[in-house]
Amino acid sequence: MKIIQVKDQVAGGQEGFEIFKAGLASGAQVFGLATGSSPIKFYEALVASDLDFTDATSVNLDEYVGLSADDEQSYHYFMKQHLFDKKPFAKSFLPNGLASDIQAELKRYDQVIAEHPVDIQILGIGQNGHIGFNEPGAAFDSNTQEVQLTESTIKANARFFENEADVPTKAISMGIGSILKAKKIVLFAYGESKAQAIKATIEGPQTTDVPASALQLHDDVTIIVDAAAASQLSNQ
Repeated sequence: MKIIQVKDQVAGGQEGFEIFKAGLASGAQVFGLATGSSPIKFYEALVASDLDFTDATSVNLDEYVGLSADDEQSYHYFMKQHLFDKKPFAKSFLPNGLASDIQAELKRYDQVIAEHPVDIQILGIGQNGHIGFNEPGAAFDSNTQEVQLTESTIKANARFFENEADVPTKAISMGIGSILKAKKIVLFAYGESKAQAIKATIEGPQTTDVPASALQLHDDVTIIVDAAAASQLSNQ
C-alpha cells in the first residue's frame, strides 16, 4: 500500500485527481466511483479540470434499496449533483434501488462489472471498516449483494437525512471480491473518526471483521489520509 498524508480534503482531492489524470492519459477507460463525503473534493477537482470522460465508463459501488434515482438521498442523485451533470461519461452504471427482483438486479450488476473491468476504483471507508456497503463479516470473495446495514452505518449516514428513521436499512453493494478486481484502488479517509479503521486496514490482520483489510491482498492501493485519520498509525 502507498500512504499519502495530506493537510486537508482539498489537497487529498488533488492527489486523487492526479492519479485519475495519469490513468486517463495511460488509457484507463473504466472508473469505479464512490459516494459519501470523502470523495467530494476529489469530484470538485475533476469538475474544475479539463479532463474529458465522454469516451469513458463509470461503475458505481452501491445504492440504497428503496430509493428512486431522482430521490435527493439516492446515490444516483449524488453522482449527478457532484459529477455527472458537469462531467458526463459515455456510460454510467449504478445499481437500481427500486428493482422489483433484487436477485436479478444483483446478477445484472455482476454482469456490468464483468463486461466493464474497472481500471481505477475510488473508495471511502466507514468507521467500522466497511468499503462500499460491505459490512463486517462480508466475505473477501463476495460479488454484488444486498446488504443489511449495521446500526453504526445507519447512524453515520443519518446526517444526510431529515430523520434517522428515514435512512434505508438495506443497500445493493459491489462485493469485496469485485472491488479487488480493479487494477488500481484509491481510498480517501479524513478525520479522527476514521483513524481506528485506517490503522486496522493498514496494520491489522486480514480479517472479515474489518472489510477494508482485504485491500492488503491487492498490489496497487493508494490510501489518502489527513493527519487525523492517520493519527493511530505506527509510522506517521
